[in-house]
Amino acid sequence: MKHVIKHLCYALALTFALCACNQPSANGNQSAQLAEQATASNHSVEQAFSAKQSNVQTSGAGVIVKLLADDNKGARHQKFLVKINPQQTLLFAHNIDLAPRVPVQAGDTISFSGEYVYNPKGGVIHWTHHSPKGNHPGGWIMHKNEKYQ
Repeated sequence: MKHVIKHLCYALALTFALCACNQPSANGNQSAQLAEQATASNHSVEQAFSAKQSNVQTSGAGVIVKLLADDNKGARHQKFLVKINPQQTLLFAHNIDLAPRVPVQAGDTISFSGEYVYNPKGGVIHWTHHSPKGNHPGGWIMHKNEKYQ
């Protein structure tokens, strides 16, 4: 049953992302619709946060609320904050040594697949890239109808 729900969540997230990406530039009403779509697709992330679970493969969507400086220690990571519902914001750590930088700006909507790590501030999403050795599920970030992995 969990397997079926997980696949439904992935399909729902992708559907919302594709619908959102094909819309004209958002006015106030369209922004509200995008926020509702993003919130509806985040069940796996919200569940992992509530259960304080880590290392959970999740998918979802949200709105970029802040760009952060890159982490250049070791493998380089692009960092930004994504609001997935009124109560939860995620820190994204997107490996730019393994995947292209995502050209996001505050206010942009993204969808994603990656690994969730719990923290009390909302959590971290990483593994938003392909798995070079094939030993981990690959992830991605979808932005403006372009997949970065």
